Formats: sequence, structure tokens, C-alpha cells
Amino acid sequence: MKLIRSFRGIRPLAQLAAKVASHPYDVLNREEAYELAKDNAYSFLHINKPEVDMPVEVDVYHPSVYAKGRENLDRFIREGTLKQDDVATLYVYKQVMGDHQQIGLVAVASVDAYDQDLIKKHEFTRPVKEDDRVNHMDALDAQVGPVFLTYKAQAAIDTLIEKVIGGDPEYDFEADDATRHVFWVIRDEDLVSSIEGEVNALECLYVADGHHRSAAASRVKKMRQDTNSNHTGEEHYNYFLTVLFPHNQMQILDYNRLVASLNGHTVNEFLGALAEDFDIELVEEQAKPSKAREFGFYAGQQWYRLTANSNLLDKIDDSDPVASLDVSILQDFVFAPLLNIVDQRTDKNVDFVGGIRGLAELERRTAGDEWQAAFALYPTSIESLMDIADAGEVMPPKSTWFEPKLKSGLVIHSLK
Repeated sequence: MKLIRSFRGIRPLAQLAAKVASHPYDVLNREEAYELAKDNAYSFLHINKPEVDMPVEVDVYHPSVYAKGRENLDRFIREGTLKQDDVATLYVYKQVMGDHQQIGLVAVASVDAYDQDLIKKHEFTRPVKEDDRVNHMDALDAQVGPVFLTYKAQAAIDTLIEKVIGGDPEYDFEADDATRHVFWVIRDEDLVSSIEGEVNALECLYVADGHHRSAAASRVKKMRQDTNSNHTGEEHYNYFLTVLFPHNQMQILDYNRLVASLNGHTVNEFLGALAEDFDIELVEEQAKPSKAREFGFYAGQQWYRLTANSNLLDKIDDSDPVASLDVSILQDFVFAPLLNIVDQRTDKNVDFVGGIRGLAELERRTAGDEWQAAFALYPTSIESLMDIADAGEVMPPKSTWFEPKLKSGLVIHSLK
């Protein structure tokens, strides 16, 4: 079964790409998106988060919001801001963030491959978020936010991608978050065919980020297939928009935790309870973990370094790819027994802070009355993600934070 194929992307004019490109829909709240879009008529947020053009009293999940997104997409195409390529092709997308760079292949991936677990998942989805993407995708008749995929790096694919980036890019701009985005259109049909062949020879792909979008694409495909008596399997609703990166270029940052209370413990009492399983060191600087099974703990304006001791290490099942994750260790040996946090997905005593915001954000959030303490974690490895997906298991919530984020609006996949 083929994993990917080429497609006729709908893209912004080169001179407008930097203005069109936007943050992904799910990293901004409504107010943040409105502020970014209000003075930029070209912002893709008008399509990806169309509530920015609706009265604040309108719920973000109301059908009129999705209709506005479709209206804005049609307008962008009608006015020439976006234009569809004449022939099906592939694209290459390079991102640069500080000293890190990653180079991905833009293609559409097979929903059938996803449904048959040749495109592997590692997270549960939340129904309300999945429904949102189904309604957005169906109303727009297009996929406008790419799913972030990874694969086990292959030298043959690297060599072919190098041929592409040796040419002139279509877009090259720096975004407002100091990330650089470079985008190539592959116009050599033989090169497109060669890349497709190498990728389709892979054993599998992995969803890194975008589980709700990929799950939504699967549902939309089924909806359309059920109402199409002439379904062939070649219709564009059988595919979903993706960017594929080799695993050895992926950058995963820490995903940290805040807790509203220490479950009735004073800080000293809590530290005393932790001492059974951790070596505890009071530190003057921020206690950013430098290795796995080391945690930072912040409370009472003081940082502590927590390192798993031999007692805890004896309890950890290293053969279990999920239980041996740092996020699982924190849950199983700290959150559940000491803080009575059973399910981090639903417990209001816990909140999550992506590592891109730094440990200073943990200090800031605990300075008020809402959050009492914070935990800093070492980043989950991409190898752990793939091991868990290969085992058919699911990661705990908020285990990975990928950076840099993919910009939305650089290319769209039409379902027509």
C-alpha cells in the first residue's frame, strides 16, 4: 500500500507568503489569534481560526464559524492570494530555529494506511477537538493544517531531498517568532517519482503532532465514501495533508507541569515524602533537568533537583516503553500517590506548560494564588515515541512538545 502521493497544492503568491503564513490553529487562543489577524487581511488565521472574524459571543464551534472559514478561503482564492498548482507535485519545507534546522517533505498521506496502522499513532484524541477538525475540514472541503509525521531516517531519501534544496526556493522568510521558513516546489517529475518510491518503500510512518487532524481526515473520508456510490479510492478525500521529517532531525522540548495544590502538604512535608524515591538537592539556579529521570521542582520561590534513587529505579519496568517514560514516572510515583491526581487529562489540579516558554514561565505562573508548585521534565525522546507507537501503546497526555511548529497556509490540500 502506498503511504503518500503528490498533489496539486493551493499556495500563496510568493510575495504574500510571509503575510499569509500563520501559527497552527491550536497554539493560540481566540484573543491571541484576533490580535495577530486584525491588522493583517492576508493572515491564514482568517481561514484556520475563522472565529477571529466573528462576534465574540459566537461559540467557536458554531456552524457559522466553519462557514466563515469557507467564505474566507473562497475569497482568498478568488482574489488571487492563493492559487492552485497546475500539476501534482511534492514540496520541501525547511525550518530553522536558532541552531536547529529540520527539512521535511510535503505530501498527502493515505487515510487507508492510517486506518491500517501503517501510519502509527501514540496519543488518544479528545472528541470535542476531533469534531472541530471534522467540521472545519468538511465545511472548507480542504485540509489547511498539515499533520506532522516522522519516519526512520533513510540515506536515500536524504540524498533526494538534498537535490531539491540545491535549487532556488519558492518562499524564504523569517516569521515573527524568529523562525525561518524555506519552501521549495519540486518541478522535476522524475525526482517526484523517485521520492515517492523511496517513501512508499518505508515500513511505516509515525504521527508526531496532529492526531486530531489525522483522525478527523479518517472520519471525513468515511463520510464522503458512504455518500459516493462511485467511490474508487483515488478521490482526494482518501488522503490528508502532511509534512514528513526524518526522525534524526526532530526536536522535542520538555512539557512541564503546574499543580494547584500539594494535596494538603506543606512544601517541607512534600519534600519529605519525595525523599523515599528521590535524591533531593536545593539549587540556587533553575533546576532544568539534564538527563532522563531527573526532575525540577519549584515551590515557595525555590528550585529543587529531584533525581530518581535506587529505590525508585528498582520499581520502574524498563521493558515497558510507556511506564519507563519520565512523564509516567512522575504520574505513578508522585502525582497519583502524593497529590491524588489520577487522570491528568481531566484533573483541574494540573496544567501544562510547553518547554518553548522556559522555566521562567513556571516561576511566573506560581507567583500568584492559582498554582502552588511546578515540575520541570526532561524531554521525551523521538525513539521512545516510535517504540510506543510500534508497541501499539499510547503515551500519557502532554508527553511531547515539538518545535519549531509548522506554519499553516503555505500549502492547502483540496478535497475536490
